[in-house]
Amino acid sequence: MGIVFGDIGTSPIYTLTVVFALTPRTEASILGILSLVVWTLLILVTGEYAWLAMSLSYKGQGGEIMLREILRRALKPGRKLAFAGFLAFVGVSLLLGDGVITPAITLMSAVEGILLVPGLENVRWEILILIAVLIAIGLFSLQSRGVDKVAGIFGPVMVVWFSCLAITGLVSITAMPGIFKAVNPYYAFVFLSENGLAGFFVLSEVILCATGGEALYADMGHLGRKPILHAWYFVFGALLLNYMGQGVFAVTHPDVKYLLFGMVRHQAAFLYIPFLLLTFLATIIASQSIISGTFSIVYQGITTRILPLMKVDYTSSRIKSQIHIPFVSWTLMIAVIFMILLFQKSENLAAAYGMAVTGSMTITGLMMILIFSQIKKMRWKLPAAVFITGIAFAYFLSTLSKLPHGAYWSLILAAVPLTTILIWTKGQKRLFKALRPLDWETFFISYQQIYAKGRNILGAALFFCRGTQMISPYIVHSIFRSNIIYERNILISINRTDEPYGVAVHHKPDLGPGLEALEIEAGYREVLDIEALIKEQGIQEKVIFYGVEDIVTRNPIWGVFSLIKRISPNFVQFSKLPPSRLQGIVTRVEM
Repeated sequence: MGIVFGDIGTSPIYTLTVVFALTPRTEASILGILSLVVWTLLILVTGEYAWLAMSLSYKGQGGEIMLREILRRALKPGRKLAFAGFLAFVGVSLLLGDGVITPAITLMSAVEGILLVPGLENVRWEILILIAVLIAIGLFSLQSRGVDKVAGIFGPVMVVWFSCLAITGLVSITAMPGIFKAVNPYYAFVFLSENGLAGFFVLSEVILCATGGEALYADMGHLGRKPILHAWYFVFGALLLNYMGQGVFAVTHPDVKYLLFGMVRHQAAFLYIPFLLLTFLATIIASQSIISGTFSIVYQGITTRILPLMKVDYTSSRIKSQIHIPFVSWTLMIAVIFMILLFQKSENLAAAYGMAVTGSMTITGLMMILIFSQIKKMRWKLPAAVFITGIAFAYFLSTLSKLPHGAYWSLILAAVPLTTILIWTKGQKRLFKALRPLDWETFFISYQQIYAKGRNILGAALFFCRGTQMISPYIVHSIFRSNIIYERNILISINRTDEPYGVAVHHKPDLGPGLEALEIEAGYREVLDIEALIKEQGIQEKVIFYGVEDIVTRNPIWGVFSLIKRISPNFVQFSKLPPSRLQGIVTRVEM
């Protein structure tokens, strides 16, 4: 529960506080806002993710990359497929950018609750910022050690958190049971019609209640569709009761700024500090879910070759999906701290928040429209997908009003991974063409002639390559030009499959005299121990050869691509193969 609902579960801390900082607290406006919150959760979280998106799992997996995989099978190669791929790249980039703002606003909003502790009402704001920064540093410092030892408490803590949200909301509702009429969408329509453009722009704040909704679909592969849906019923009920309770409190206490904290302190002042500590735990868990999700997205991007290789540490001997990517961790920590220092308050961070979320929702909707239009048995869902995507796009348009107030940071943060993805994917294709690999038939004829001379080195040598159909130039250079040929020459290739997990090893020992192939097929989320797989095949290699490209170019884009390749680890370093046996062979390439 902590993994999936941590983000959306901490939204009540700041959502209505931010909305009513800009909107007068009249009974009509409160009913209208609450109605918008309820229907935002119903349409964009329940409708888009819990119903439509989760019906489109691929091999039990969810997320925008999986929607792209479904479209690859439903569409013929062409503009539509290219457009779908680009949408997926943008969606992934928006989620990565969102992973910076979410921990910042979540931690800052929790820390602001200290202001309601008796005796600490006048604490300096710099102290609150320092506390938020220290929590962020502490949280990111734990990543390299692994969090699997404490992950078991995440679920129980979040159950307690949601129970507290439900109870405190219910207690507040007893003062005004009529608040439940806000469930009627009539009040949302009245609010929007009476407030015109200003009412429309309020949607950019209301959407904060749905942030984290995409986790229902993205984490489906970890927990399964049914458990997530069953948990969502409980979570939705708790959120509904709490938002309604905050609405009542906003009516009866119009001068209180922090609604959730004020409501809890009003109900039971002696329980406020324990509740504040619970809030800290919930926000830390929510931030951890974002961090783990970011690691997962980046690792998936690495294995599907849309992102460059990065150093990956495996932090758990029991759970192989528990990983830590130092570069991502440090970058994310610096970015989160920067956002906290830049915006300083949760209400200021809210001004930068929402654009990435609504953009991701719109992209998910567009991809679902493409899928439903192609799959006959699901075509009946197309009208619903069009309607929901239209709603998501309306919310996205409302966030444009935030651009002058910091929302451009969402675009800047998303632009970094998107630019990297585009340069890397295009550069890899261009590099492969520039390398001019040798076809198998030509290679094999020359290989047989050299091997037959009998000047072969004792032992076995591994040559990493993409496959045996086209032979990498560095292999040609080492065998034909440098006359480096062993008794056993094994071409090893690793292909990622569309399955999330599973490993299959195919050893072909008789390609030719002294020539073998070892093909490893692994799921895109599979963490491989290549050295162990090689030993399982009875191979005791003497040396491991791999190619290193020295790129020469005058094109600035390919110059950036070359720089990325130089600073990122090569494949054998990424795979943690024994350094003493590695031998890199440089090939000069002009792009």
